[in-house]
Amino acid sequence: MLTSVTELNRQIEALLESTFLHVRVEGEVSRPTYHASGHVYFTLKDNESTILCVMFKGNVKELKFELEDGLKVVVNGSISVYVPRGSYQINCLHVEPSGVGALAKAYEQLKAKLEKKGYFENKKPIPRFPSCIAVVTSATGAAWQDMLKVASKRWPLTKLVLIPSLVQGESAAVSIAQAIKKADMLECDVMVIGRGGGSMEDLWAFNEEIVADAVYHAKTPIVSAVGHEIDYVISDFVADARAPTPSAAMEMILPQQDELKQTIDYMRARFVEKIKKMILQKEQILTHLSELYKKNSFDAKIKFQLLEATALKNSMNAVFYNSLLQRGQNIKELFLHFESKSAQILNKNENILKSFQNTYALQEPTQQSRDGFAQIVKNAQKMPLEEINEGDEFELQTPKTKLFAKALKKQTFASHQSDISPSR
Repeated sequence: MLTSVTELNRQIEALLESTFLHVRVEGEVSRPTYHASGHVYFTLKDNESTILCVMFKGNVKELKFELEDGLKVVVNGSISVYVPRGSYQINCLHVEPSGVGALAKAYEQLKAKLEKKGYFENKKPIPRFPSCIAVVTSATGAAWQDMLKVASKRWPLTKLVLIPSLVQGESAAVSIAQAIKKADMLECDVMVIGRGGGSMEDLWAFNEEIVADAVYHAKTPIVSAVGHEIDYVISDFVADARAPTPSAAMEMILPQQDELKQTIDYMRARFVEKIKKMILQKEQILTHLSELYKKNSFDAKIKFQLLEATALKNSMNAVFYNSLLQRGQNIKELFLHFESKSAQILNKNENILKSFQNTYALQEPTQQSRDGFAQIVKNAQKMPLEEINEGDEFELQTPKTKLFAKALKKQTFASHQSDISPSR
């Protein structure tokens, strides 16, 4: 016969709720949640299984204590099915402590007492690279094997020393305290005390004052690793550090070799880079100092002074040469000016002299113009009559008259007749 999911869940609901009308169950409270509606939700568990529980607001009002994680209780109620999810739960009508109420009270009282004595202060540091770890736990428990496995994988160089101890039962607290004292004498780098998960009664040995005293007075740094992450015992507060589980204790204490290798490689690369950069900076400084030395050495200074002296000499020579050249140019210009002036003066004086000569010549008694006498000029030059030949053309000049003539015939007379002018 084919049926739907909802129909099936409703059939299961009818079957379970009619079959388990009243149940009385003992178990440990886990993860209790007080909802804003006033209802309380929690899980009831034992070593092998869990069941969901709900206590509605009306019944919560009758509850005389607060449900806490790890508290062992006896629940009275009935099974109810939540059809939409197909889940079932205990509808708690009444909840009462199951012998754990007194233990919980003792736990709070011891915690307050030790805190007042200062047991939760002055924590010792956990070594970063422990070479030896003392482990106080059961030799037959899974916690020891888990710690060995984690340690060999993370950091195989560390030696783990087992100090066997009871971790549950009436004699467990004394056994744990004695094991702690024994492990402290080994002078290992760090000590781990712990066990796997369990109920509050199973973990109670780590809530005893004798164990707290042994942890507090130990010289070796101690890590408490008891139960699961939600489990807190007195040794967790007294110890120098707490780990949620024994395996987590090894992860917390031991370095991860792969991560450390990567860190070393990274640091080595950074170191090489740093050294290279430092060398480069030193080389630059050395080069700069070398250049400064060259610039400020005696040879450089002497060379610089010689260059300055040569430049000064060349500058002086240039100034002197330019000065001489300028003076020479001035002298040359002055000489040319003087020469020009001299030529002008000389030419003027020559003209004056010629004028004087002409004037003198004209004033000469022998050259004075007389009636009946004239000056003979041929080719613009004065000439005596004796040099005129037949056929020559010439001029007869007086101060007032110029006559152009031609010699038709030449006749020479005796010397006693020389005073007779031939031009007359």
